[in-house]
Amino acid sequence: MRKIYVLEFITLDGVIQAPGGPEEDTSNNFKFGGWMGSPYFENDKVLRNQLNKMMVQTDGLLLGRKTYDIFSNYWPKHTDFWPQINKIPKFVVSKSIKKPTWENTTVLKDIKELKKMKITNGPNLQVYGSSNLIQSLMQNDLVDEFWLKIFPITLGSGKKLFDNGTIPAQFKVVESVISTSGVIIITYKRAGDVKTGAL
Repeated sequence: MRKIYVLEFITLDGVIQAPGGPEEDTSNNFKFGGWMGSPYFENDKVLRNQLNKMMVQTDGLLLGRKTYDIFSNYWPKHTDFWPQINKIPKFVVSKSIKKPTWENTTVLKDIKELKKMKITNGPNLQVYGSSNLIQSLMQNDLVDEFWLKIFPITLGSGKKLFDNGTIPAQFKVVESVISTSGVIIITYKRAGDVKTGAL
């Protein structure tokens, strides 16, 4: 059975929208595109090293359609940064993509097909961006681990990681690092149901 890892750049108030650039996702008049750029990447070797480590560990990708479009337009020409990106299996959940041009891409038309794929043998899958897909993954309890980079800023608006797909669930911390610019790099692993009790 494959595991699904959700990798997100996230603000203190839970926003994951358009961390990489102003034009990445301007929906709902979002004005803070590129919020994870300067000053975090210019002088923070710890953050860069951790991101490189995660990219090296990528054996497969699972993406929503919008993120897939962004990735497929950029990464095939930038294999110097992500050498295995074209060769690894890539899955995109989409009803509109019929014939993907990015090599080693499989189209899954809905969550049913995704569930069937998850129980097959094959590499574990990393999810980047894909805010709508992540809600479906959480709603169907398909996320095995969250690999989060929590930036010390708040934006007040924007698409949130834990939104309408969030279910009651318990996680445990399996790894954590604080970068020199204050970014918390933390991995949460699924750990059963929520337990309640009186104080």
